[in-house]
This record gives sequence, structure tokens and C-alpha cells, in this order.
Amino acid sequence: MAHGATREPQRTLADVLLGPFVRFAHLEVAGGVVLLAVAVLALAWANSPLSPHYFALLDTKLTVGIGGGVLSKTLLHWINDGLMVAFFLVVGLEIKREILVGELASLRRAALPLAAALGGMLVPALLYVLVNPSGPATRGWGIPMATDIAFSLGVLSLAGRGVPLAVKVFLTALAIVDDLGAILVIALFYTERIETGALGFAAVFFVGLIGLNLAGFRRPGLYLLLGLGVWLGFLSSGIHSTLAGVLVAMTIPARASPDPEAFLRAQREDLERLTRDRDRLEDPELRPALTATLQRLEAQAAGMLAPLQRLEHALHPYVVFLILPLFAAANSGVDLRREEGVAFLDPVMLGIVLGLVVGKPLGICALSWLAVRAGLARLPTGTTWRHLLGVACLAGIGFTMSLFIASLAFGEGTLESNRAKEGVFVASLLSALAGLVILRGGSQPRAAEA
Repeated sequence: MAHGATREPQRTLADVLLGPFVRFAHLEVAGGVVLLAVAVLALAWANSPLSPHYFALLDTKLTVGIGGGVLSKTLLHWINDGLMVAFFLVVGLEIKREILVGELASLRRAALPLAAALGGMLVPALLYVLVNPSGPATRGWGIPMATDIAFSLGVLSLAGRGVPLAVKVFLTALAIVDDLGAILVIALFYTERIETGALGFAAVFFVGLIGLNLAGFRRPGLYLLLGLGVWLGFLSSGIHSTLAGVLVAMTIPARASPDPEAFLRAQREDLERLTRDRDRLEDPELRPALTATLQRLEAQAAGMLAPLQRLEHALHPYVVFLILPLFAAANSGVDLRREEGVAFLDPVMLGIVLGLVVGKPLGICALSWLAVRAGLARLPTGTTWRHLLGVACLAGIGFTMSLFIASLAFGEGTLESNRAKEGVFVASLLSALAGLVILRGGSQPRAAEA
């Protein structure tokens, strides 16, 4: 090999197309690690001599407002009903993006993740109901239907480089469809009352959001401002307020700038100006003009991205590294001493563990096999049924959405709620171990490059 300056490897079309997904997966992997660490710390705090301080902190009242317009809620409710709106907003943006340009953009491409997600929701719910056929515990049937994308991708990364990228793409698409199903379940089955006046208030702002979209407004800030009105309406409507985030996401424009020629012309002019002045870039007199040019280039480049992309890119790190860890900290603290330890044969816990550990892989594999056999779908390139079984086990890592549905089904601090959380923890751990064993056993290490 000749000596000299090393040339930067040429980027292929696959690198360009899959690059955003790889960066997204890396972010989710890191987020999953943070989420796990925070959940363990919260569980340890809740079972330590300092546990009274943990529960007292969550019960602290926080009041926001001026004059008569005041909202007063506990810290726990501000996290679950307020901050989690941003999580559902990002979920809504991901769903919209996948439907428009991603793995769900065509029926042929979407067939397998749709079939897998449907099986992965129906069978776990059925197993839970078989264990809890009557009484208050039946309300928890939606808990084992969920998949946590951050944790599942994080565990998938531990399976080694031999796992094809198509497997990661499939798991992401499956989890996004699963999130959509969980959102529908929350809206349809965990809403006990509806205040039509508050819902009408939210509808006015939602119509305003649609009007912004139709009129061509492209500043995400305007959508978030009106989205605040949708959230306030939902907060008093009886429908869980976090669903406002999904509705707002559906109105965010998904198309890029309609005038690429103007963008290229403006960029060319500024770049030519920088080229002419390249020998004077360190000149203090030129620095203000240079700064203005660079800021203009940055703004023009950002303007070429669709508002949906800009908003998702801006919110995602805050959701992954701030909001979800706060949610885990507030919802993972179960005092096992008060409940006399983990009761593995408790019907609520048993139903959740069976649903996530057994029902998820059984439902995903069964409906995926039927879809492939019927010619409606095919396995992703380079994947095997062993890969799909491993992914199906990882889909049993419910965590975030499962904990969220548990709080809606049983309330906070109840015996059923604590048993449900214990079931989610145990099932997520078992699902992660099963998926990791299956995927590592079926993955072939890549040949070393010469």
C-alpha cells in the first residue's frame, strides 16, 4: 500500500440513507443505559432508610399560574401529565415520519412490522386476561402490550456486530407501531370521563394548528405555542393530557423547503464571499461580517429541513436524557418492604410477566409467520427466523410505556400498581436476557478486513 495522505473513505448511497437511523439508534442505546441506571437508583432509594423522603418529594405540590388561572399538582403528576407530553410529541413525530418516508411508507414494507406488532399486542393482552379474568385487576390488560424502544435497541446493541442492520430497522419499526397501538389503547380504554367543554377548548387550538399547516407556516415554535392550548384542554377533558402531544405532532409540516434553487443561490453567494476573504479570516475588522455570514449559512441550511425533522432533532436529546430519566425516577420507586417483597404468583404480576415474556414472542412470531406464508410480507434482507425470534423477545421489554399504562390502570401507590411495576421490571429483565442469548447464538461475526 502506497504511503502518503490517507484518503477519506467514499460514502455510499447506503451510508447516506442509513446514517440518520444509525445515529438515532446510538442515541437510543445511550438513553437506554441512562434509563436503566436511574430506575435502579430510584428502586434503591425507595427501599432505603431514606424512602420517606423519596415519596414525600413526589407528593410535593407545585403551583403554576397567575390570578385565577392556576394549576396545582404534585411533582409526580407534573412529570406524568406534563413533561411526558414531550415524549408523546416525539413519538407522534416518529410515527408520522415512518408513515410518510420510513418503513411504514408502503403497505408492502409495512406489512411485516404491522403484523408483528398486532400479534405482539393481542396475545399478551389475552394471556393477561386469562390470568385476571375478573375484578379490578382486569384493568391491567394493556400493560403487557407495550415495547420500550430505548431499552430494546440498547440490549440489541449488546448482541454484537453480527446482527444485520435490517434487524435493528425492523425492531424500530415494530416498536413505533407498538407505540401507536398503545396510544390508541390509552385513548379508547383508559379514558373514564369526557368533559366536552374542555375538549372543545382543545379542538379550537387543534383547528388552529391545522390552519397553520395549510397556510404554510414553517416555524415549529408557532405550533408548540398553539399546542400548549391543546394540552391545557386535554388536561381537564378526562382524556389523558399526554395524547395532546401526538395530535400536535400530526400537524407539524413534514415537507422540506419548497424553493431549493433560492437556497442554493444564497449558499453559493455566501460561500463565494468566504472564499474571496479566506486570507483575511483572522482580521478583527472582518470578524463581525464573518460571524453574520456563518449564522446566515446555518439558518439557511436549517430552513431547508422540514419542521418535523427540525423539531424531532431538537427535542429528542432532551426527551431521551432528561424527561424519560425523570419519568423513570418518579415511577420506578416501589417499596418492596412495604409490600412484603416481590410476589411472583400475584395475578397482576404473573399476568404481566406471562404477557411480556411469553405472549410477546409468541404473538410476534405467529402473525409474522402467517403474513410471510400468505405472501403479504417477507423477512428483511439478511435476517433469519432466529433473528426475528430474538427481536420478538426484546419486544417484551416494556418499561416506559408499560409503567405509564400501569399508572393509568391502577393509579399511583396502590397494591395493584406496585405489583404491576414489579411485573414490568421482572419481565423486562427476562425478555432482555432471552433476546440476547438468542441473537448472540445466531449471529455470525463479520470477517476481518484484509
